[in-house]
Amino acid sequence: MDIKNATVFITGANRGLGLAFAREARRRGAAKVYAGMRKTGGFNEPGIIPVKIDVTDPASIAAAAELAADTTVLINNAGIAALIDNPLSADVAAQSARMFDTNYYGVVRVTQAFEPGLSTKPKAAIINVLSDIVWLPRPILAPYAASKAAAWSYTNQLRFHLRERGVQVLGLHVGFIDTDLTNGLDVPKANPADVVSQTYDALAAGKSEVMADTGTVALKSTLAAEEPGYITPPQGF
Repeated sequence: MDIKNATVFITGANRGLGLAFAREARRRGAAKVYAGMRKTGGFNEPGIIPVKIDVTDPASIAAAAELAADTTVLINNAGIAALIDNPLSADVAAQSARMFDTNYYGVVRVTQAFEPGLSTKPKAAIINVLSDIVWLPRPILAPYAASKAAAWSYTNQLRFHLRERGVQVLGLHVGFIDTDLTNGLDVPKANPADVVSQTYDALAAGKSEVMADTGTVALKSTLAAEEPGYITPPQGF
């Protein structure tokens, strides 16, 4: 599905990757771009419509879905992350609950609210922002990794379910991106604009998944190996 002439709704779009999605959608000729965010005050981007939405609040999700009922491309981008000491830390359960509420249940809630409208459109799509962390052991990110793994699994089930309704579902897998979320992390980071461009190109090509950086491509290639990357990461990770 091409972004040109589409009506796009992006969660977590006030900054970072979400804002990059919004700006690129406008550049590619989207008819309308909704930028979902918890607080709309002070947001001022030409041609982009701010919409209040909190993916942990069903009432705000319902209101946003009603306001943006003309959406043809939904991008589930909103997400949070936090570091812990290790998978056995005292706060792992609490942090996991917090991660899942946004990164997994948030995707579920928003998709449920927007799907009835999407399924009535001649062409429609959903993009879920996932992560290479689902294939990479990083103990300090255990709750985040689990929430993204759940979102990946949900994406696969959703894609199969919506196929007969003509709704394209694209999973975006990527490692660290150079945004506010990764400030202070001394690791290789992908350029948000490049990630977004690859994702929209993959959508237009009718793909179901996009691996948006070289590290993610390398990790995905190990999944059929006798010792995959989620057991022993490739050299350099």
